[in-house]
Amino acid sequence: MEVNGTADILSSAFLAVEYVDSFLPGNPLQEPLKHAWNHMLQNYSKFQIATWGSLIIHELIYFLFCLPGFIFQFLPFMQKYKIQPDKPETWEKQWKCFKMLLFNHFCIQLPLICGTYYFTEFFSIPYDWDSMPRWSFILAQCFGCAVIEDTWHYFLHRALHHRRIYKYIHKVHHDFTAPFGMQAEYAHPAETVILGAGFFIGIMVFCNHMILLWAWVAFRLLETIDVHSGYDIPLNPLHLIPFYAGARFHDFHHMNFVGNYGSTFTWWDRLFNTDSQFKKHYTQHKAVKSD
Repeated sequence: MEVNGTADILSSAFLAVEYVDSFLPGNPLQEPLKHAWNHMLQNYSKFQIATWGSLIIHELIYFLFCLPGFIFQFLPFMQKYKIQPDKPETWEKQWKCFKMLLFNHFCIQLPLICGTYYFTEFFSIPYDWDSMPRWSFILAQCFGCAVIEDTWHYFLHRALHHRRIYKYIHKVHHDFTAPFGMQAEYAHPAETVILGAGFFIGIMVFCNHMILLWAWVAFRLLETIDVHSGYDIPLNPLHLIPFYAGARFHDFHHMNFVGNYGSTFTWWDRLFNTDSQFKKHYTQHKAVKSD
């Protein structure tokens, strides 16, 4: 009964997205993308696309999204947006972070990425251009994946803060009390697997084309690098997402260690009142700023 109810909800959501999608314009980059996609299919096997293509997508997007935050540290006028200006990035911290990232990316995440091909084969996920959903549908699917991942992240992240296990796993991610973008995936290998599992749950629910895997990778990396950036940039388009947490919300988690456990959204923290200390801190911050 419960499974049928979930299926009905998803079916209704898909119908709603299709209805809205019928009024939206097409993708102006559709033809160049179609040419590039078909060229890829003609020259590479599904295994190469799913494995090495996914790795390349992950690495390029990760460090590309980290680049603005890295540059900000050299721009004096950007320092007014830094949330913890008394804790600047240092070469020592960034090099330490980079070395851990290389280990996690190639020794932990790459083996998981190697399973992508077998996942798409097992669930008969198409690669062809004609089966590719419209951009608006992909965006809606990414939002659905984010909702699922955020729920997983909140409860598992909160559990990792339990005093009996914190020092063994999650403490590594809190090496830096003032986060910076590149630190988004700086974590203990066990945490990379535990919290990273939430990424795949949404894929198992929504994935109907290979493109969603890459779109969801891009969306998730953009979000996690943004909240770890250490900069509260005005007019950030991500803040248009309802209940989006943002850099200031997650920065407080690194500074305070307690509360603000959500990865993308604020609703679980609001529901369980684990953002109470942040609310008090933010109210004081705004009062000082207005003075």
